[in-house]
Amino acid sequence: MRTQELDAKTLEQPWPFTGREDERELVRAASAAGRPGIVVTGPPGHGKTRLITEAVRGTGHARVTGTPEARDLPFAAFAHLLPDAVSPQRAVRILSGLRLLVVDDAHLLDDASAALVHQLAVHGRTRLVVAAVDGAPAPGAVSRLWTGELLPRLTLDPLPCEDVAHLLAAAGLEPLTVRRLHRMCRGDLRLLRDLVDALDRAGRLLPVPGTRERAWRGELPVTPAVRERLAPALERCARGERDMLERLAFAEPLPLQLSPAPADLDLEVLERLETDGLVHVGDQGAVTLAHPLHGPFLRATAGRLRARRRAGAPRSYAAALEAEQRLLARRIEQLDVRPVPTPVGEWLVTEAAGLPAGYAAVRARFARLRGEVRDAAAWARQGLRRTPGDVGCGEELALAEGELKAGRGGDVFARYDCVRLGAPERVAGTLPAGSVVARHAEALSRGDGAALDRAAEALEERGFLLFAAEARAQAVRVHRDPRSARMSRTRAVSLARRCQGARTPALAGLVLGELTARQRQIVTLAAAGLSNREIAERLTLSVRTVGNHLYSAYSRLGTGDRGALPSLCQSA
Repeated sequence: MRTQELDAKTLEQPWPFTGREDERELVRAASAAGRPGIVVTGPPGHGKTRLITEAVRGTGHARVTGTPEARDLPFAAFAHLLPDAVSPQRAVRILSGLRLLVVDDAHLLDDASAALVHQLAVHGRTRLVVAAVDGAPAPGAVSRLWTGELLPRLTLDPLPCEDVAHLLAAAGLEPLTVRRLHRMCRGDLRLLRDLVDALDRAGRLLPVPGTRERAWRGELPVTPAVRERLAPALERCARGERDMLERLAFAEPLPLQLSPAPADLDLEVLERLETDGLVHVGDQGAVTLAHPLHGPFLRATAGRLRARRRAGAPRSYAAALEAEQRLLARRIEQLDVRPVPTPVGEWLVTEAAGLPAGYAAVRARFARLRGEVRDAAAWARQGLRRTPGDVGCGEELALAEGELKAGRGGDVFARYDCVRLGAPERVAGTLPAGSVVARHAEALSRGDGAALDRAAEALEERGFLLFAAEARAQAVRVHRDPRSARMSRTRAVSLARRCQGARTPALAGLVLGELTARQRQIVTLAAAGLSNREIAERLTLSVRTVGNHLYSAYSRLGTGDRGALPSLCQSA
């Protein structure tokens, strides 16, 4: 990670704006003329400020920010916009002249500033874009912005793992490390960046042999940001509760037998921890820590002697790992690769404890069938580290890296490869009757675009994202209705984008729809993240002309989703 110096402060270069294109367009539309504005909420670090900044970029606006230090000072947030000793009524009159006002960290506003924002929303002459943290105490005047239905509310979900992978692409991290960071940070992008920088500075990102990637194995770096996020919740625990959390940190999942309860297990303590949201009790009674960072944090801060005592005798994970392997194999046989919990295998990888080749091969195959080809390669490499000559891991690595050959074996997926390669007649009648792969083969044999789309929906529902993308791509070629073909193309591209760069023969033909030179130019700039106004300035066009070209392009592409444009351009 490179930094730049500005005003004697070392600032981080911002990560690319990724994965919030739909939300950005929603905020942009809500803050346009004739609209009242919007409230954006979400947990800390989810990117609310960045989203709003990108949405209002290029538009005239004023910005105010709530701060904890100024919560007791009336109109503190508006000090740069209002004269001293101003009355609330005059403040409303002054600010009503603003066309657009951005209010960041609104939950930290002083009461007078909060009331002023509420009055501006009531009067309706100033469009408001407001950001607030979910669950944080906020002035009543702020919360009534959305509970009183003065402004629509947008709640940000965590970025999906594929978007986090895009953010981390410059860091060159292997996919298992990306998933570990994604799971630990739970959408907190500030914490994510802090951890990546800490790992980089400490030299904990080690090269993966045979690739240009780096991997993180071993302990969590306990940075100030990690302590800030985790320590307060743990410090509020009583001694017995903290002891129970540490026990779980070194031994989760902990089997829980309620009748009779183990003598050394205090159920009342566990009940309090569950009520406080610090532990989770699964359907089968196993107890785990609720936050994925708590276990690594408690282990990293326990100290050597305490950690040795807590860890006790070395535990055997063989039985649990074999159970996970059987579960994955059974789901593959059932043609269902929707995600299943596999904590033991993931723990063994992250702790650098080594992974049996048999488990690694099954795990790689499960990931590959889901379209997670980079994950599949990473799991196969884990098995080859321990057993360099393992045939199963070697084959999975070759397949994940794109060396697809039809008819390499006799199982269902080997025969199904013929369908994926466009030759369903070679396996006619040999696929399981009524199965989703058989329906795909039949639809392709008939040249039925609608049936291919339905087969793609069924494949996606069962977790076969790459196969679903291929079925959509095949539908493009057989649809007689141009609009249906465009819709299939758009959905194929969207699915392929989630498959970690997979390139197969069926996906090779995905291209942008027939656009004019000007439309292609504008779509390419829009895909790069430029707003309509920025595109207009760069091409010396009016904003309306840019909008008209985009509207026509959307019609030809069969989508109204600006967020799909980057994938469409990449596939061209």
